[in-house]
Amino acid sequence: MSLYLAQALAVMFVLVFSPLLRGILERYRARLASRHGPPIWQPYRDLWKWFHKETVRSNNSSWISEWAPITYFIAPLLVAMLIPVVTSFPLPFAWMGDMLGGGMILAAGGLTLLFVALDSASVYPVLGTSRMRLIAIFAEPLSMLLVFTAASAASATIPFVVNQTLASSRWFFSPAHILLVVGWFLLILAEAGRIPVDNPSTSQELAMIDPGRTFESSGPDLALYEWGGWMKFVVLSIILCNVLATPWGLASTAAWSSLLVATLIVMLKITILGLVIVSIEAGFAKLRLLRNVDFLLAAIVLAALGGFAANL
Repeated sequence: MSLYLAQALAVMFVLVFSPLLRGILERYRARLASRHGPPIWQPYRDLWKWFHKETVRSNNSSWISEWAPITYFIAPLLVAMLIPVVTSFPLPFAWMGDMLGGGMILAAGGLTLLFVALDSASVYPVLGTSRMRLIAIFAEPLSMLLVFTAASAASATIPFVVNQTLASSRWFFSPAHILLVVGWFLLILAEAGRIPVDNPSTSQELAMIDPGRTFESSGPDLALYEWGGWMKFVVLSIILCNVLATPWGLASTAAWSSLLVATLIVMLKITILGLVIVSIEAGFAKLRLLRNVDFLLAAIVLAALGGFAANL
């Protein structure tokens, strides 16, 4: 297979698999609560329904509300070009940016969502935005610390170099590597709006944090926001599984058979990670807003210890 086709496969994997992962996790969450739950294909049906509805925006909204859904939707796809999704070797667009650049792309997508929440001039999106900015004050330094720790260990910031270094015998069982993986896992809980930071399935206006920013969205806008959020979770999970933890299971060649096997293995790895997160959520309650600061400070301390261990 051409390397450009392999690059397209990596992007399509994130695009197509993210709704399926969402459906699997929601079905598993319902089973843990002794409910039947929706079918795993329900997210695809929801997207079809939203894309066939009318978009309703405030008369006072600006051009930000028109471009924000597209920007938020594209951001995870751009990051998928920079990270090892299904291959252990760099693809043509992998050199366009490093881990820091990928983080800035995801942050730019989140920033557009913040702007559109303020642009709606509605109380609930603004309330969710203010709460999310409180969390982001601590989540953003955490992500920077984790990137710097990985860069210190690998002496590089390109994800395809970092994952090979961390998988070596010198780093795999080191305290720095373990703390790095734990810190990124905690970052996923915060960035993806999972318990104990936020409840992704809440529908109470005064309790929402991350879903509150899209509370006034509808139709195709809502579809792009939801789909973009699902893809963001998949991208963060891929970074944990394929970059920071271990590159095991990735394709070493561009052959169709090798890429197909790697795709199935990565799907399994991310699904297992998602099931672990949902299982943890079943035993914890959502923290009060100010207690989220303690949660993120603990993650920052772990990341800082990992950084010190990486430089010893």
